[in-house]
Amino acid sequence: MTSKQRAHLKSLAMNLDAVFSVGKDSLTDRMIEAIGEHLEANELMKVSVLKNCADDPRELAVAIGEATQSEVVQVIGKKMVFYKQARDPKDRKIVLPK
Repeated sequence: MTSKQRAHLKSLAMNLDAVFSVGKDSLTDRMIEAIGEHLEANELMKVSVLKNCADDPRELAVAIGEATQSEVVQVIGKKMVFYKQARDPKDRKIVLPK
């Protein structure tokens, strides 16, 4: 992913609310599955880490990215943004700049 594409995704993510929150139980298999399903349907999403979660947000972002085969767009504080292009071209909502 180029820096121009990453900047475009960051600008789109600014208006998004966090869809999932990682709490004291950290990541569960069900949460990763739900995040993957949401990414498949929407391509771009924001996840927050609650204060009672002891895990590092950057490490969580890497784990979620690997488990869902998605790109970590950014991690700022306790907010993470992920992008995964839809498999079917007709379902793609986001067009990335070249």
